[in-house]
Amino acid sequence: MSADRPATIRTRRLAGELRRLREVAGLTGDQASKSLGWNPSKLSRYETATRRVQPKDLQVLLDLYAVPDEKRQILLDLARNARFKGWWDAYGDTLPTELAAYIALEAEAASIRGFSAQIIPGLLQTEEYARSVIHAGLMDLAPRGEIERRVEARKTRQRLLAREPGPLDYSVIMSEAALRNRVGSPEDMRAQCHHLVDLAQLPNLTIHILPFASGAHPAMAGTFSILSFPARYDEDVVYIETLTSNLWVEDERDVHCYTRVLDHLRAIAYGVDESISFIAKVAEQL
Repeated sequence: MSADRPATIRTRRLAGELRRLREVAGLTGDQASKSLGWNPSKLSRYETATRRVQPKDLQVLLDLYAVPDEKRQILLDLARNARFKGWWDAYGDTLPTELAAYIALEAEAASIRGFSAQIIPGLLQTEEYARSVIHAGLMDLAPRGEIERRVEARKTRQRLLAREPGPLDYSVIMSEAALRNRVGSPEDMRAQCHHLVDLAQLPNLTIHILPFASGAHPAMAGTFSILSFPARYDEDVVYIETLTSNLWVEDERDVHCYTRVLDHLRAIAYGVDESISFIAKVAEQL
């Protein structure tokens, strides 16, 4: 696990691939550095991701390792995306660094699968629900203007569900607690439930509700998301948000473990139609 920012995740993956390519080429770090006229520490910093590789240096490394064109383009795209700035940078004065970094990866994901233990996920929140959640999370310490900026950013994130081309494929399992926890007024909660029912009509969105009656399960520790990317860029990563920091799980075996947990939760949760009916029933009870 790591608390690193996603840009660093992408940089580290590029670094690891450069290290692997050097080894495949049968070169030590000193040999590769000598061939390029570099100080060995320069290559070491690139391969350990303590320094972001410069485009011209990446080109000469790929030449040295005789990387074929198709693979070369993948690595060049990976390096380019590591430097990419998006709409979220405009909220740099408002969003926590780790959240902004997550949004950057979220924007590039082809699909997200996740479990939410206590609240409606941000991508599915109404404006009033989001405002109440953000206000509570900041513990009344932030000015109203900052809260509104964060609400605006959350609404912008939600455009992923209708992104053209290729809207985000989003599948979420929510604990019944996410529906029962009162966020805002009863009217706000009712509107939130109706919003979920409406969103569920999207072909790229799947909602499952895990009822209290399901009992103990392997995700009782909390919320997590599995982000999947276009195959040419990244392997899946798991994102876990905690009170004081965000954790990223990258190890293939650990990611597989979370995938199995999600499969288990889906198996014991209500089916899609039953879940939507349950949400509508909760709305009637508010």
